[in-house]
Amino acid sequence: MRGQAADRWFTAVNVLILSMVGLISVFPLYYVFIVSFTNPDEYFSRGFVLFPESWSLISYRYILSTKSFINAIGISGFLATAGTLLSLAVTSALSYTLSRKRMEGRKMLMLMVLLTTLFQPGIIPNYLLVRELGLINSVWSLIVPVLSSGWYVLLMKGFYDSIPDSLEEAATMDGCNDIQAWVRIVLPLSLPAMAAFGLFFAVGYWNTFFQAILYINNHNIWPLQVLLQNMLIDASTASGGSAALELTSDQPIPPETLKMAAVVVATIPILLVYPFLQKHFAKGAMVGSVKE
Repeated sequence: MRGQAADRWFTAVNVLILSMVGLISVFPLYYVFIVSFTNPDEYFSRGFVLFPESWSLISYRYILSTKSFINAIGISGFLATAGTLLSLAVTSALSYTLSRKRMEGRKMLMLMVLLTTLFQPGIIPNYLLVRELGLINSVWSLIVPVLSSGWYVLLMKGFYDSIPDSLEEAATMDGCNDIQAWVRIVLPLSLPAMAAFGLFFAVGYWNTFFQAILYINNHNIWPLQVLLQNMLIDASTASGGSAALELTSDQPIPPETLKMAAVVVATIPILLVYPFLQKHFAKGAMVGSVKE
């Protein structure tokens, strides 16, 4: 009996502690969401709002009507789409090549990939490389230098190692060359891995910030995260530097609600993508970790 009572107390304490931790973690997200929908007049009068008495979309209408914010969404969308597709193509092709034991120079290429996981060139060599490539103030400076990484290549190679060579041999007997076997046989089998890595790449490109600060000086091609960071400092950045944050002459908008609305808009796309990849994500995230 004492053991059962102790177990119940232990479970109750665990539930209480985890509930508090969960509440602390969720509250900032809840507050950002609530403030973004709060009516400006109510926010001016109350300041701190846990649940608004009147809801309003005025902050969203404002930020979505500004040219700089729409441009930033377009740039981030391009990075997340084009960057993810190119990164998946490069990573999967290189990983598949390294997984084929008959390839000449495979060990040397594998050593070069391993070296990239151990040694990083640093900020200055990367900047000099991007400058020499003529990519300064170009959105491609946020894609080309980070198309893949040695760690992702090795993980995906582990997945390709688990695919039997007999499948490729059968495809060769049917008249397929190496590229056709990869496209028609291997890629369809690697959808879970592609979905998992695609999510990793998409989140990375959507959240591009540090590289954009280094390589992009033109505010017209800022990605969303850079514009958002500047908005958190000065909300008038969204309107191209205008200090008057008004939709109408008699309807001022609190900078705080604009900032919260911008954070929500920047977060929603990735949250919407995840459910479509969830069924592949659990399996794909384990690529290369289990050998059959």
